[in-house]
Amino acid sequence: MVHNKPDVLIVTGMSGAGRSTVAKVLEDLGYFVIDNLPPLLIPEVVRETDVEESDRRLAVVVDVRGGRLSNELERPLRDLLGQELNASVLFLDASDEALLKRYDENRRPHPLRESTLEDSIARERDLLSEIRANADFLIDTTEYNVHELRDRIEEEFRVGHRKRPMLVRVRSFGFKHGAPRDVDLVFDVRFLPNPHWQPELRPLTGLDEPVRSYVFANEDTTGFMDRVTDMLTFLLPRYMSEGKSYLSIGIGCTGGHHRSVAIAEALGDWFNEKGIEASVGHRDIEK
Repeated sequence: MVHNKPDVLIVTGMSGAGRSTVAKVLEDLGYFVIDNLPPLLIPEVVRETDVEESDRRLAVVVDVRGGRLSNELERPLRDLLGQELNASVLFLDASDEALLKRYDENRRPHPLRESTLEDSIARERDLLSEIRANADFLIDTTEYNVHELRDRIEEEFRVGHRKRPMLVRVRSFGFKHGAPRDVDLVFDVRFLPNPHWQPELRPLTGLDEPVRSYVFANEDTTGFMDRVTDMLTFLLPRYMSEGKSYLSIGIGCTGGHHRSVAIAEALGDWFNEKGIEASVGHRDIEK
């Protein structure tokens, strides 16, 4: 029998960061999902997996059981690339505080079983540091509930992550609520005049025209946008040539209500005008 080689997505990351949820979502999206497969068996399973020509997608979920994932995953990835497959890694992360809370709520043991849960998380983070640094997709689930994580995975993988030249996600945020952990580029726009100090603008957001007009009336905003879009014009084709299919950009101001929202919306418009698929989100606009 001649087998159709599928595109392969390896799903890994911190225990408690949402692998099980992601596996279910990928299955709903048409992926053939294999859970808890030893990394060294991945190339063999891929060779033997027969899938429909129109739906050549396979997701393999792996974790740190045994404590050797980083070393054991490197060779299978090389083998997959040698088969000329679209093989990529999705890494799921979350803050230590979020992981501790989830384990406390679920009351389940950590797979590494160190002396304390904190030690297990620290050990796992160390084991996975190299994989995290080289992952094709990094999603931090600290602030996601189950429904938000499902939406993010559907947004990212619904039509096949390698069939798009580039997907850009622009997210506004407020530095006083902490910088996002899962962005590739961060731009700080706190140098711009703050609409918060204008009584008539304070209750509005960067989605409202009066705030946007106020922000863009400043010549520094124009200068900032010119320089950022020039840099992105330089970077995007080089990211694409390296096979990067997803770019996440954070735009931060103090509270995440006014300046960052207006700039993020404008940057999203710029991407879409260039024919680059871009989604815009506002993490702290309701806070």
